[in-house]
Amino acid sequence: MEILRTPEERFDNVPDFPWEPVYREWEGMRLAHIDEGQGEPVLLLHGEPTWGFLWRKVMGPLLEAGYRCVVPDLPGFGRSDKPVDDDWYTYDRHTAAVVSLLEELDLTGVTLVCHDWGGPIGLRTASIEVPERFSRLIAMDTGLFTGYQKMSDNWNHFRDFIASHRDVRVDMPIRGGCATELSDEVVAAYEAPFPDADHKAGIRTFPPMIPVTPEDVGAAEGQAAAQYLIRDDRPSLLLWADNDPALPLDPVGTTVQMLFPKAEPLTVIENAGHFLQEDHGEEIGRIITRWLDRTPA
Repeated sequence: MEILRTPEERFDNVPDFPWEPVYREWEGMRLAHIDEGQGEPVLLLHGEPTWGFLWRKVMGPLLEAGYRCVVPDLPGFGRSDKPVDDDWYTYDRHTAAVVSLLEELDLTGVTLVCHDWGGPIGLRTASIEVPERFSRLIAMDTGLFTGYQKMSDNWNHFRDFIASHRDVRVDMPIRGGCATELSDEVVAAYEAPFPDADHKAGIRTFPPMIPVTPEDVGAAEGQAAAQYLIRDDRPSLLLWADNDPALPLDPVGTTVQMLFPKAEPLTVIENAGHFLQEDHGEEIGRIITRWLDRTPA
């Protein structure tokens, strides 16, 4: 299997992301994660087409409040190695990579914070895979794919765009998914892991991975995770952007809220797009920190 590694110099000018990566070996490749702080662990999972850089603004308040932030780059993203073969990437493998990180670090009492594809991966991990390692769940602009969910027209356009562009541009969904205008330096940081089309298999493979019928691959796991969460009594919190073009607050956000019957009312982040961490990351970090402080694990 051919595996690519993004040259380190591609990350030399990444702004406002001072933390050094930790590397580990998994299935013949090198995977990266950030591990900062000494307190209760908070696992922050990114999605498509981002990497750990997405969480930098959210991490600040969490670290200041004494929490430990563990922020992996999924296989094919960020500083993690990138298998070239599109067929390598599956829902099972992404989930297994996260489970292996939890086991290798022996994390317990974890608070999951997930976004985009980090949701299906993280919520499955925290329900039907290793639920005993998690104490609280926080999701934003994400959910589970059961094959019964209805995808928005904007998402269908994005899927078709990805399918027709092997060398897919990273800047377009990033800029289009934010309510605020991003600097060129921030956009370049999101592009840094992907110097050419061969490095972009991870990006290409997430959209077609979504099961759109109950019989599709991955749907059964999504259904099992959903049934687990509906009966779950762990504290949970759901945040959603008011202007997400891919996963609109109504109906997607309000529907996802049903997965968390014990959760507080959905928290709407005003003037934010799908990448709400870019639009209001510090505010989100403070919301999460206050919730953690008042919510026993």
